[in-house]
Amino acid sequence: MRQKPELLVTAGSIEELERLIQAGADAVNIGHNEYGVRMPGNFSIEEIKEAVRIAHGQDVKVYVSLNNIFNNAQLESLPSYLKELHDCKVDAITFGDPAVVSILNQVNIKMNLHWNTEMTSTNYVTANYWGTKGATRMILARELNLEEIQDVSEKLNLESQIQIHGITNIYHSKRELVKSYMGHIRKEDIENFDQNRNLYLVEHERQDLKLPIYEDENGTHIMSADDICTIDVLDEVLAEPIDSVKIEGLLKSIEYNETVVRCYREAIDSYFKNPESYEFNPEWLEQIKQVQDPDRELSYGFFFKEQVY
Repeated sequence: MRQKPELLVTAGSIEELERLIQAGADAVNIGHNEYGVRMPGNFSIEEIKEAVRIAHGQDVKVYVSLNNIFNNAQLESLPSYLKELHDCKVDAITFGDPAVVSILNQVNIKMNLHWNTEMTSTNYVTANYWGTKGATRMILARELNLEEIQDVSEKLNLESQIQIHGITNIYHSKRELVKSYMGHIRKEDIENFDQNRNLYLVEHERQDLKLPIYEDENGTHIMSADDICTIDVLDEVLAEPIDSVKIEGLLKSIEYNETVVRCYREAIDSYFKNPESYEFNPEWLEQIKQVQDPDRELSYGFFFKEQVY
């Protein structure tokens, strides 16, 4: 039987990390906005060290995101940050910018690398190329369907990871588009602008479709109007040769993420106990629906769509 895939989750605080580990997470993804993009919370080096201590004490891995698009100024602090992460004994770092690999080589540090370039990580040849540069895992684009995921994964020389639940990013700009727009409408709004308040982008022809939009030091992020949810088709997803499945907890409460992780933990364990006799438990989906925002639909994402490029 194929090895059970790792259940990876995101955490925004030490408290959330502890609760999600108790709910059944095998690995936790954390980071800081200066180096990672769309982080649910900013972890200082001391907090990362504490997170590793807690997680490793329960045989859980810790990954740190360095998937930002770095400018020259940010590169100045990257070598020392990488050294600190290495000293913290994090299990892997997620990267998209080749500068991360180059700097690791310059400072003579070896770390597990998870290659993630969002929507452009779509083929095994490019992934295997990064494998020759030290990458140990490919994070597949969310726009791939199950057939494409299988085709890529079977030809990989490194591990593979997919997202199975949660919100997704559909647009990112390094500019402060919302703040600029608010200032364009009424200049006094610039001083009163609160980037943490709930903001949505609404299309003129689909007024009922709300796309969450927020800004941080990395710019403007427009998110999906629905959440991926594969709990009721998880057997089809788990039939693919995947090494890690991720639950994205961004813009969700700890209670929500805790419920979702617990349901997927039970489903994954049930499937791998005996794939041939596996049966979906409707209670798993019902529990998720009870904590799901009624204004956000659950969908299968691109898993069953025919892609046209």
